[in-house]
Amino acid sequence: MEQIIKIEKIAEYNDLKGVETLHPLISVFDNSRTKALPNHSRMHFDFYAVFLKAGKCGELKYGRNNYDYDDGTMVFVAPGQVIEIKNEEDYQPTGLALLFHQDLIKGTSLAKLMSQYSFFSYEFHEALHLSLKEQQIIKDLFSKLEYELSQSIDKHSKSIIVNNIELLLNYCVRFYDRQFITRENINTDILSKFENLLNDYFQSETPQDIGLPSVGYFADRLHLSPNYFGDLIKKETGKTAQEHIQLKLINLAKERIFDTEKSVSQIAFELGFKYPQHFNRMFKKNTGYTPIEYRSLN
Repeated sequence: MEQIIKIEKIAEYNDLKGVETLHPLISVFDNSRTKALPNHSRMHFDFYAVFLKAGKCGELKYGRNNYDYDDGTMVFVAPGQVIEIKNEEDYQPTGLALLFHQDLIKGTSLAKLMSQYSFFSYEFHEALHLSLKEQQIIKDLFSKLEYELSQSIDKHSKSIIVNNIELLLNYCVRFYDRQFITRENINTDILSKFENLLNDYFQSETPQDIGLPSVGYFADRLHLSPNYFGDLIKKETGKTAQEHIQLKLINLAKERIFDTEKSVSQIAFELGFKYPQHFNRMFKKNTGYTPIEYRSLN
């Protein structure tokens, strides 16, 4: 098994890249002036990393999936994640890098927002692709952070640094929203595939075999991470993927309740419920009636 290089401190990463450590909890640098990372290496970060790539890049794997990783793209890595790097022998790094430790933002408003930046968990063909104007905005924010780190630390330093990181991430949210819109045809195709997969799931014996479907089940079959898939469905339809699954479940339950040859317990099992009482609870919560009451009413 390949050895994983665990990097706990910003300074350790800086040493690998030949970069001076100006602050123990944050580093900003131009990759074109650094050394390449060890080739064919797997790395586990204990801090956040944001990369803006420029020029021809090597191959990057996130977990065990290939990452869509090329000129003018941004890549986001969260603490605890593992990336695998494969470069040509004469590869020269390019682009910009921002590393910041969780301790830097502890107690700030940004710390409370980090879970909302779901692009830190994107895995497969989901890098952020930037236009030239968007790249310039990101470069300007990197420059501001770099400038601030070059100054003497005072009582304003932390708030200015953290505010600029938050602004950078908020711009990335905007750019991802734009990417969803410009890829509307692809997104619509994914929505259609999701609906077909949902239909196929309940028309087969899969519910009896593995139970109720999860968002992760459909994301996996569409080669997307659950967070990215969930964001896409919500932006396209206004409903979460889980809400779509729930709605499908309720509509099917209402239809099958009319089949008086089947007991409520049998219908519950066919839909993937392990226990009939869970089905009864879900049905009443969504319709106001128990399955038996609904059957008698109709």
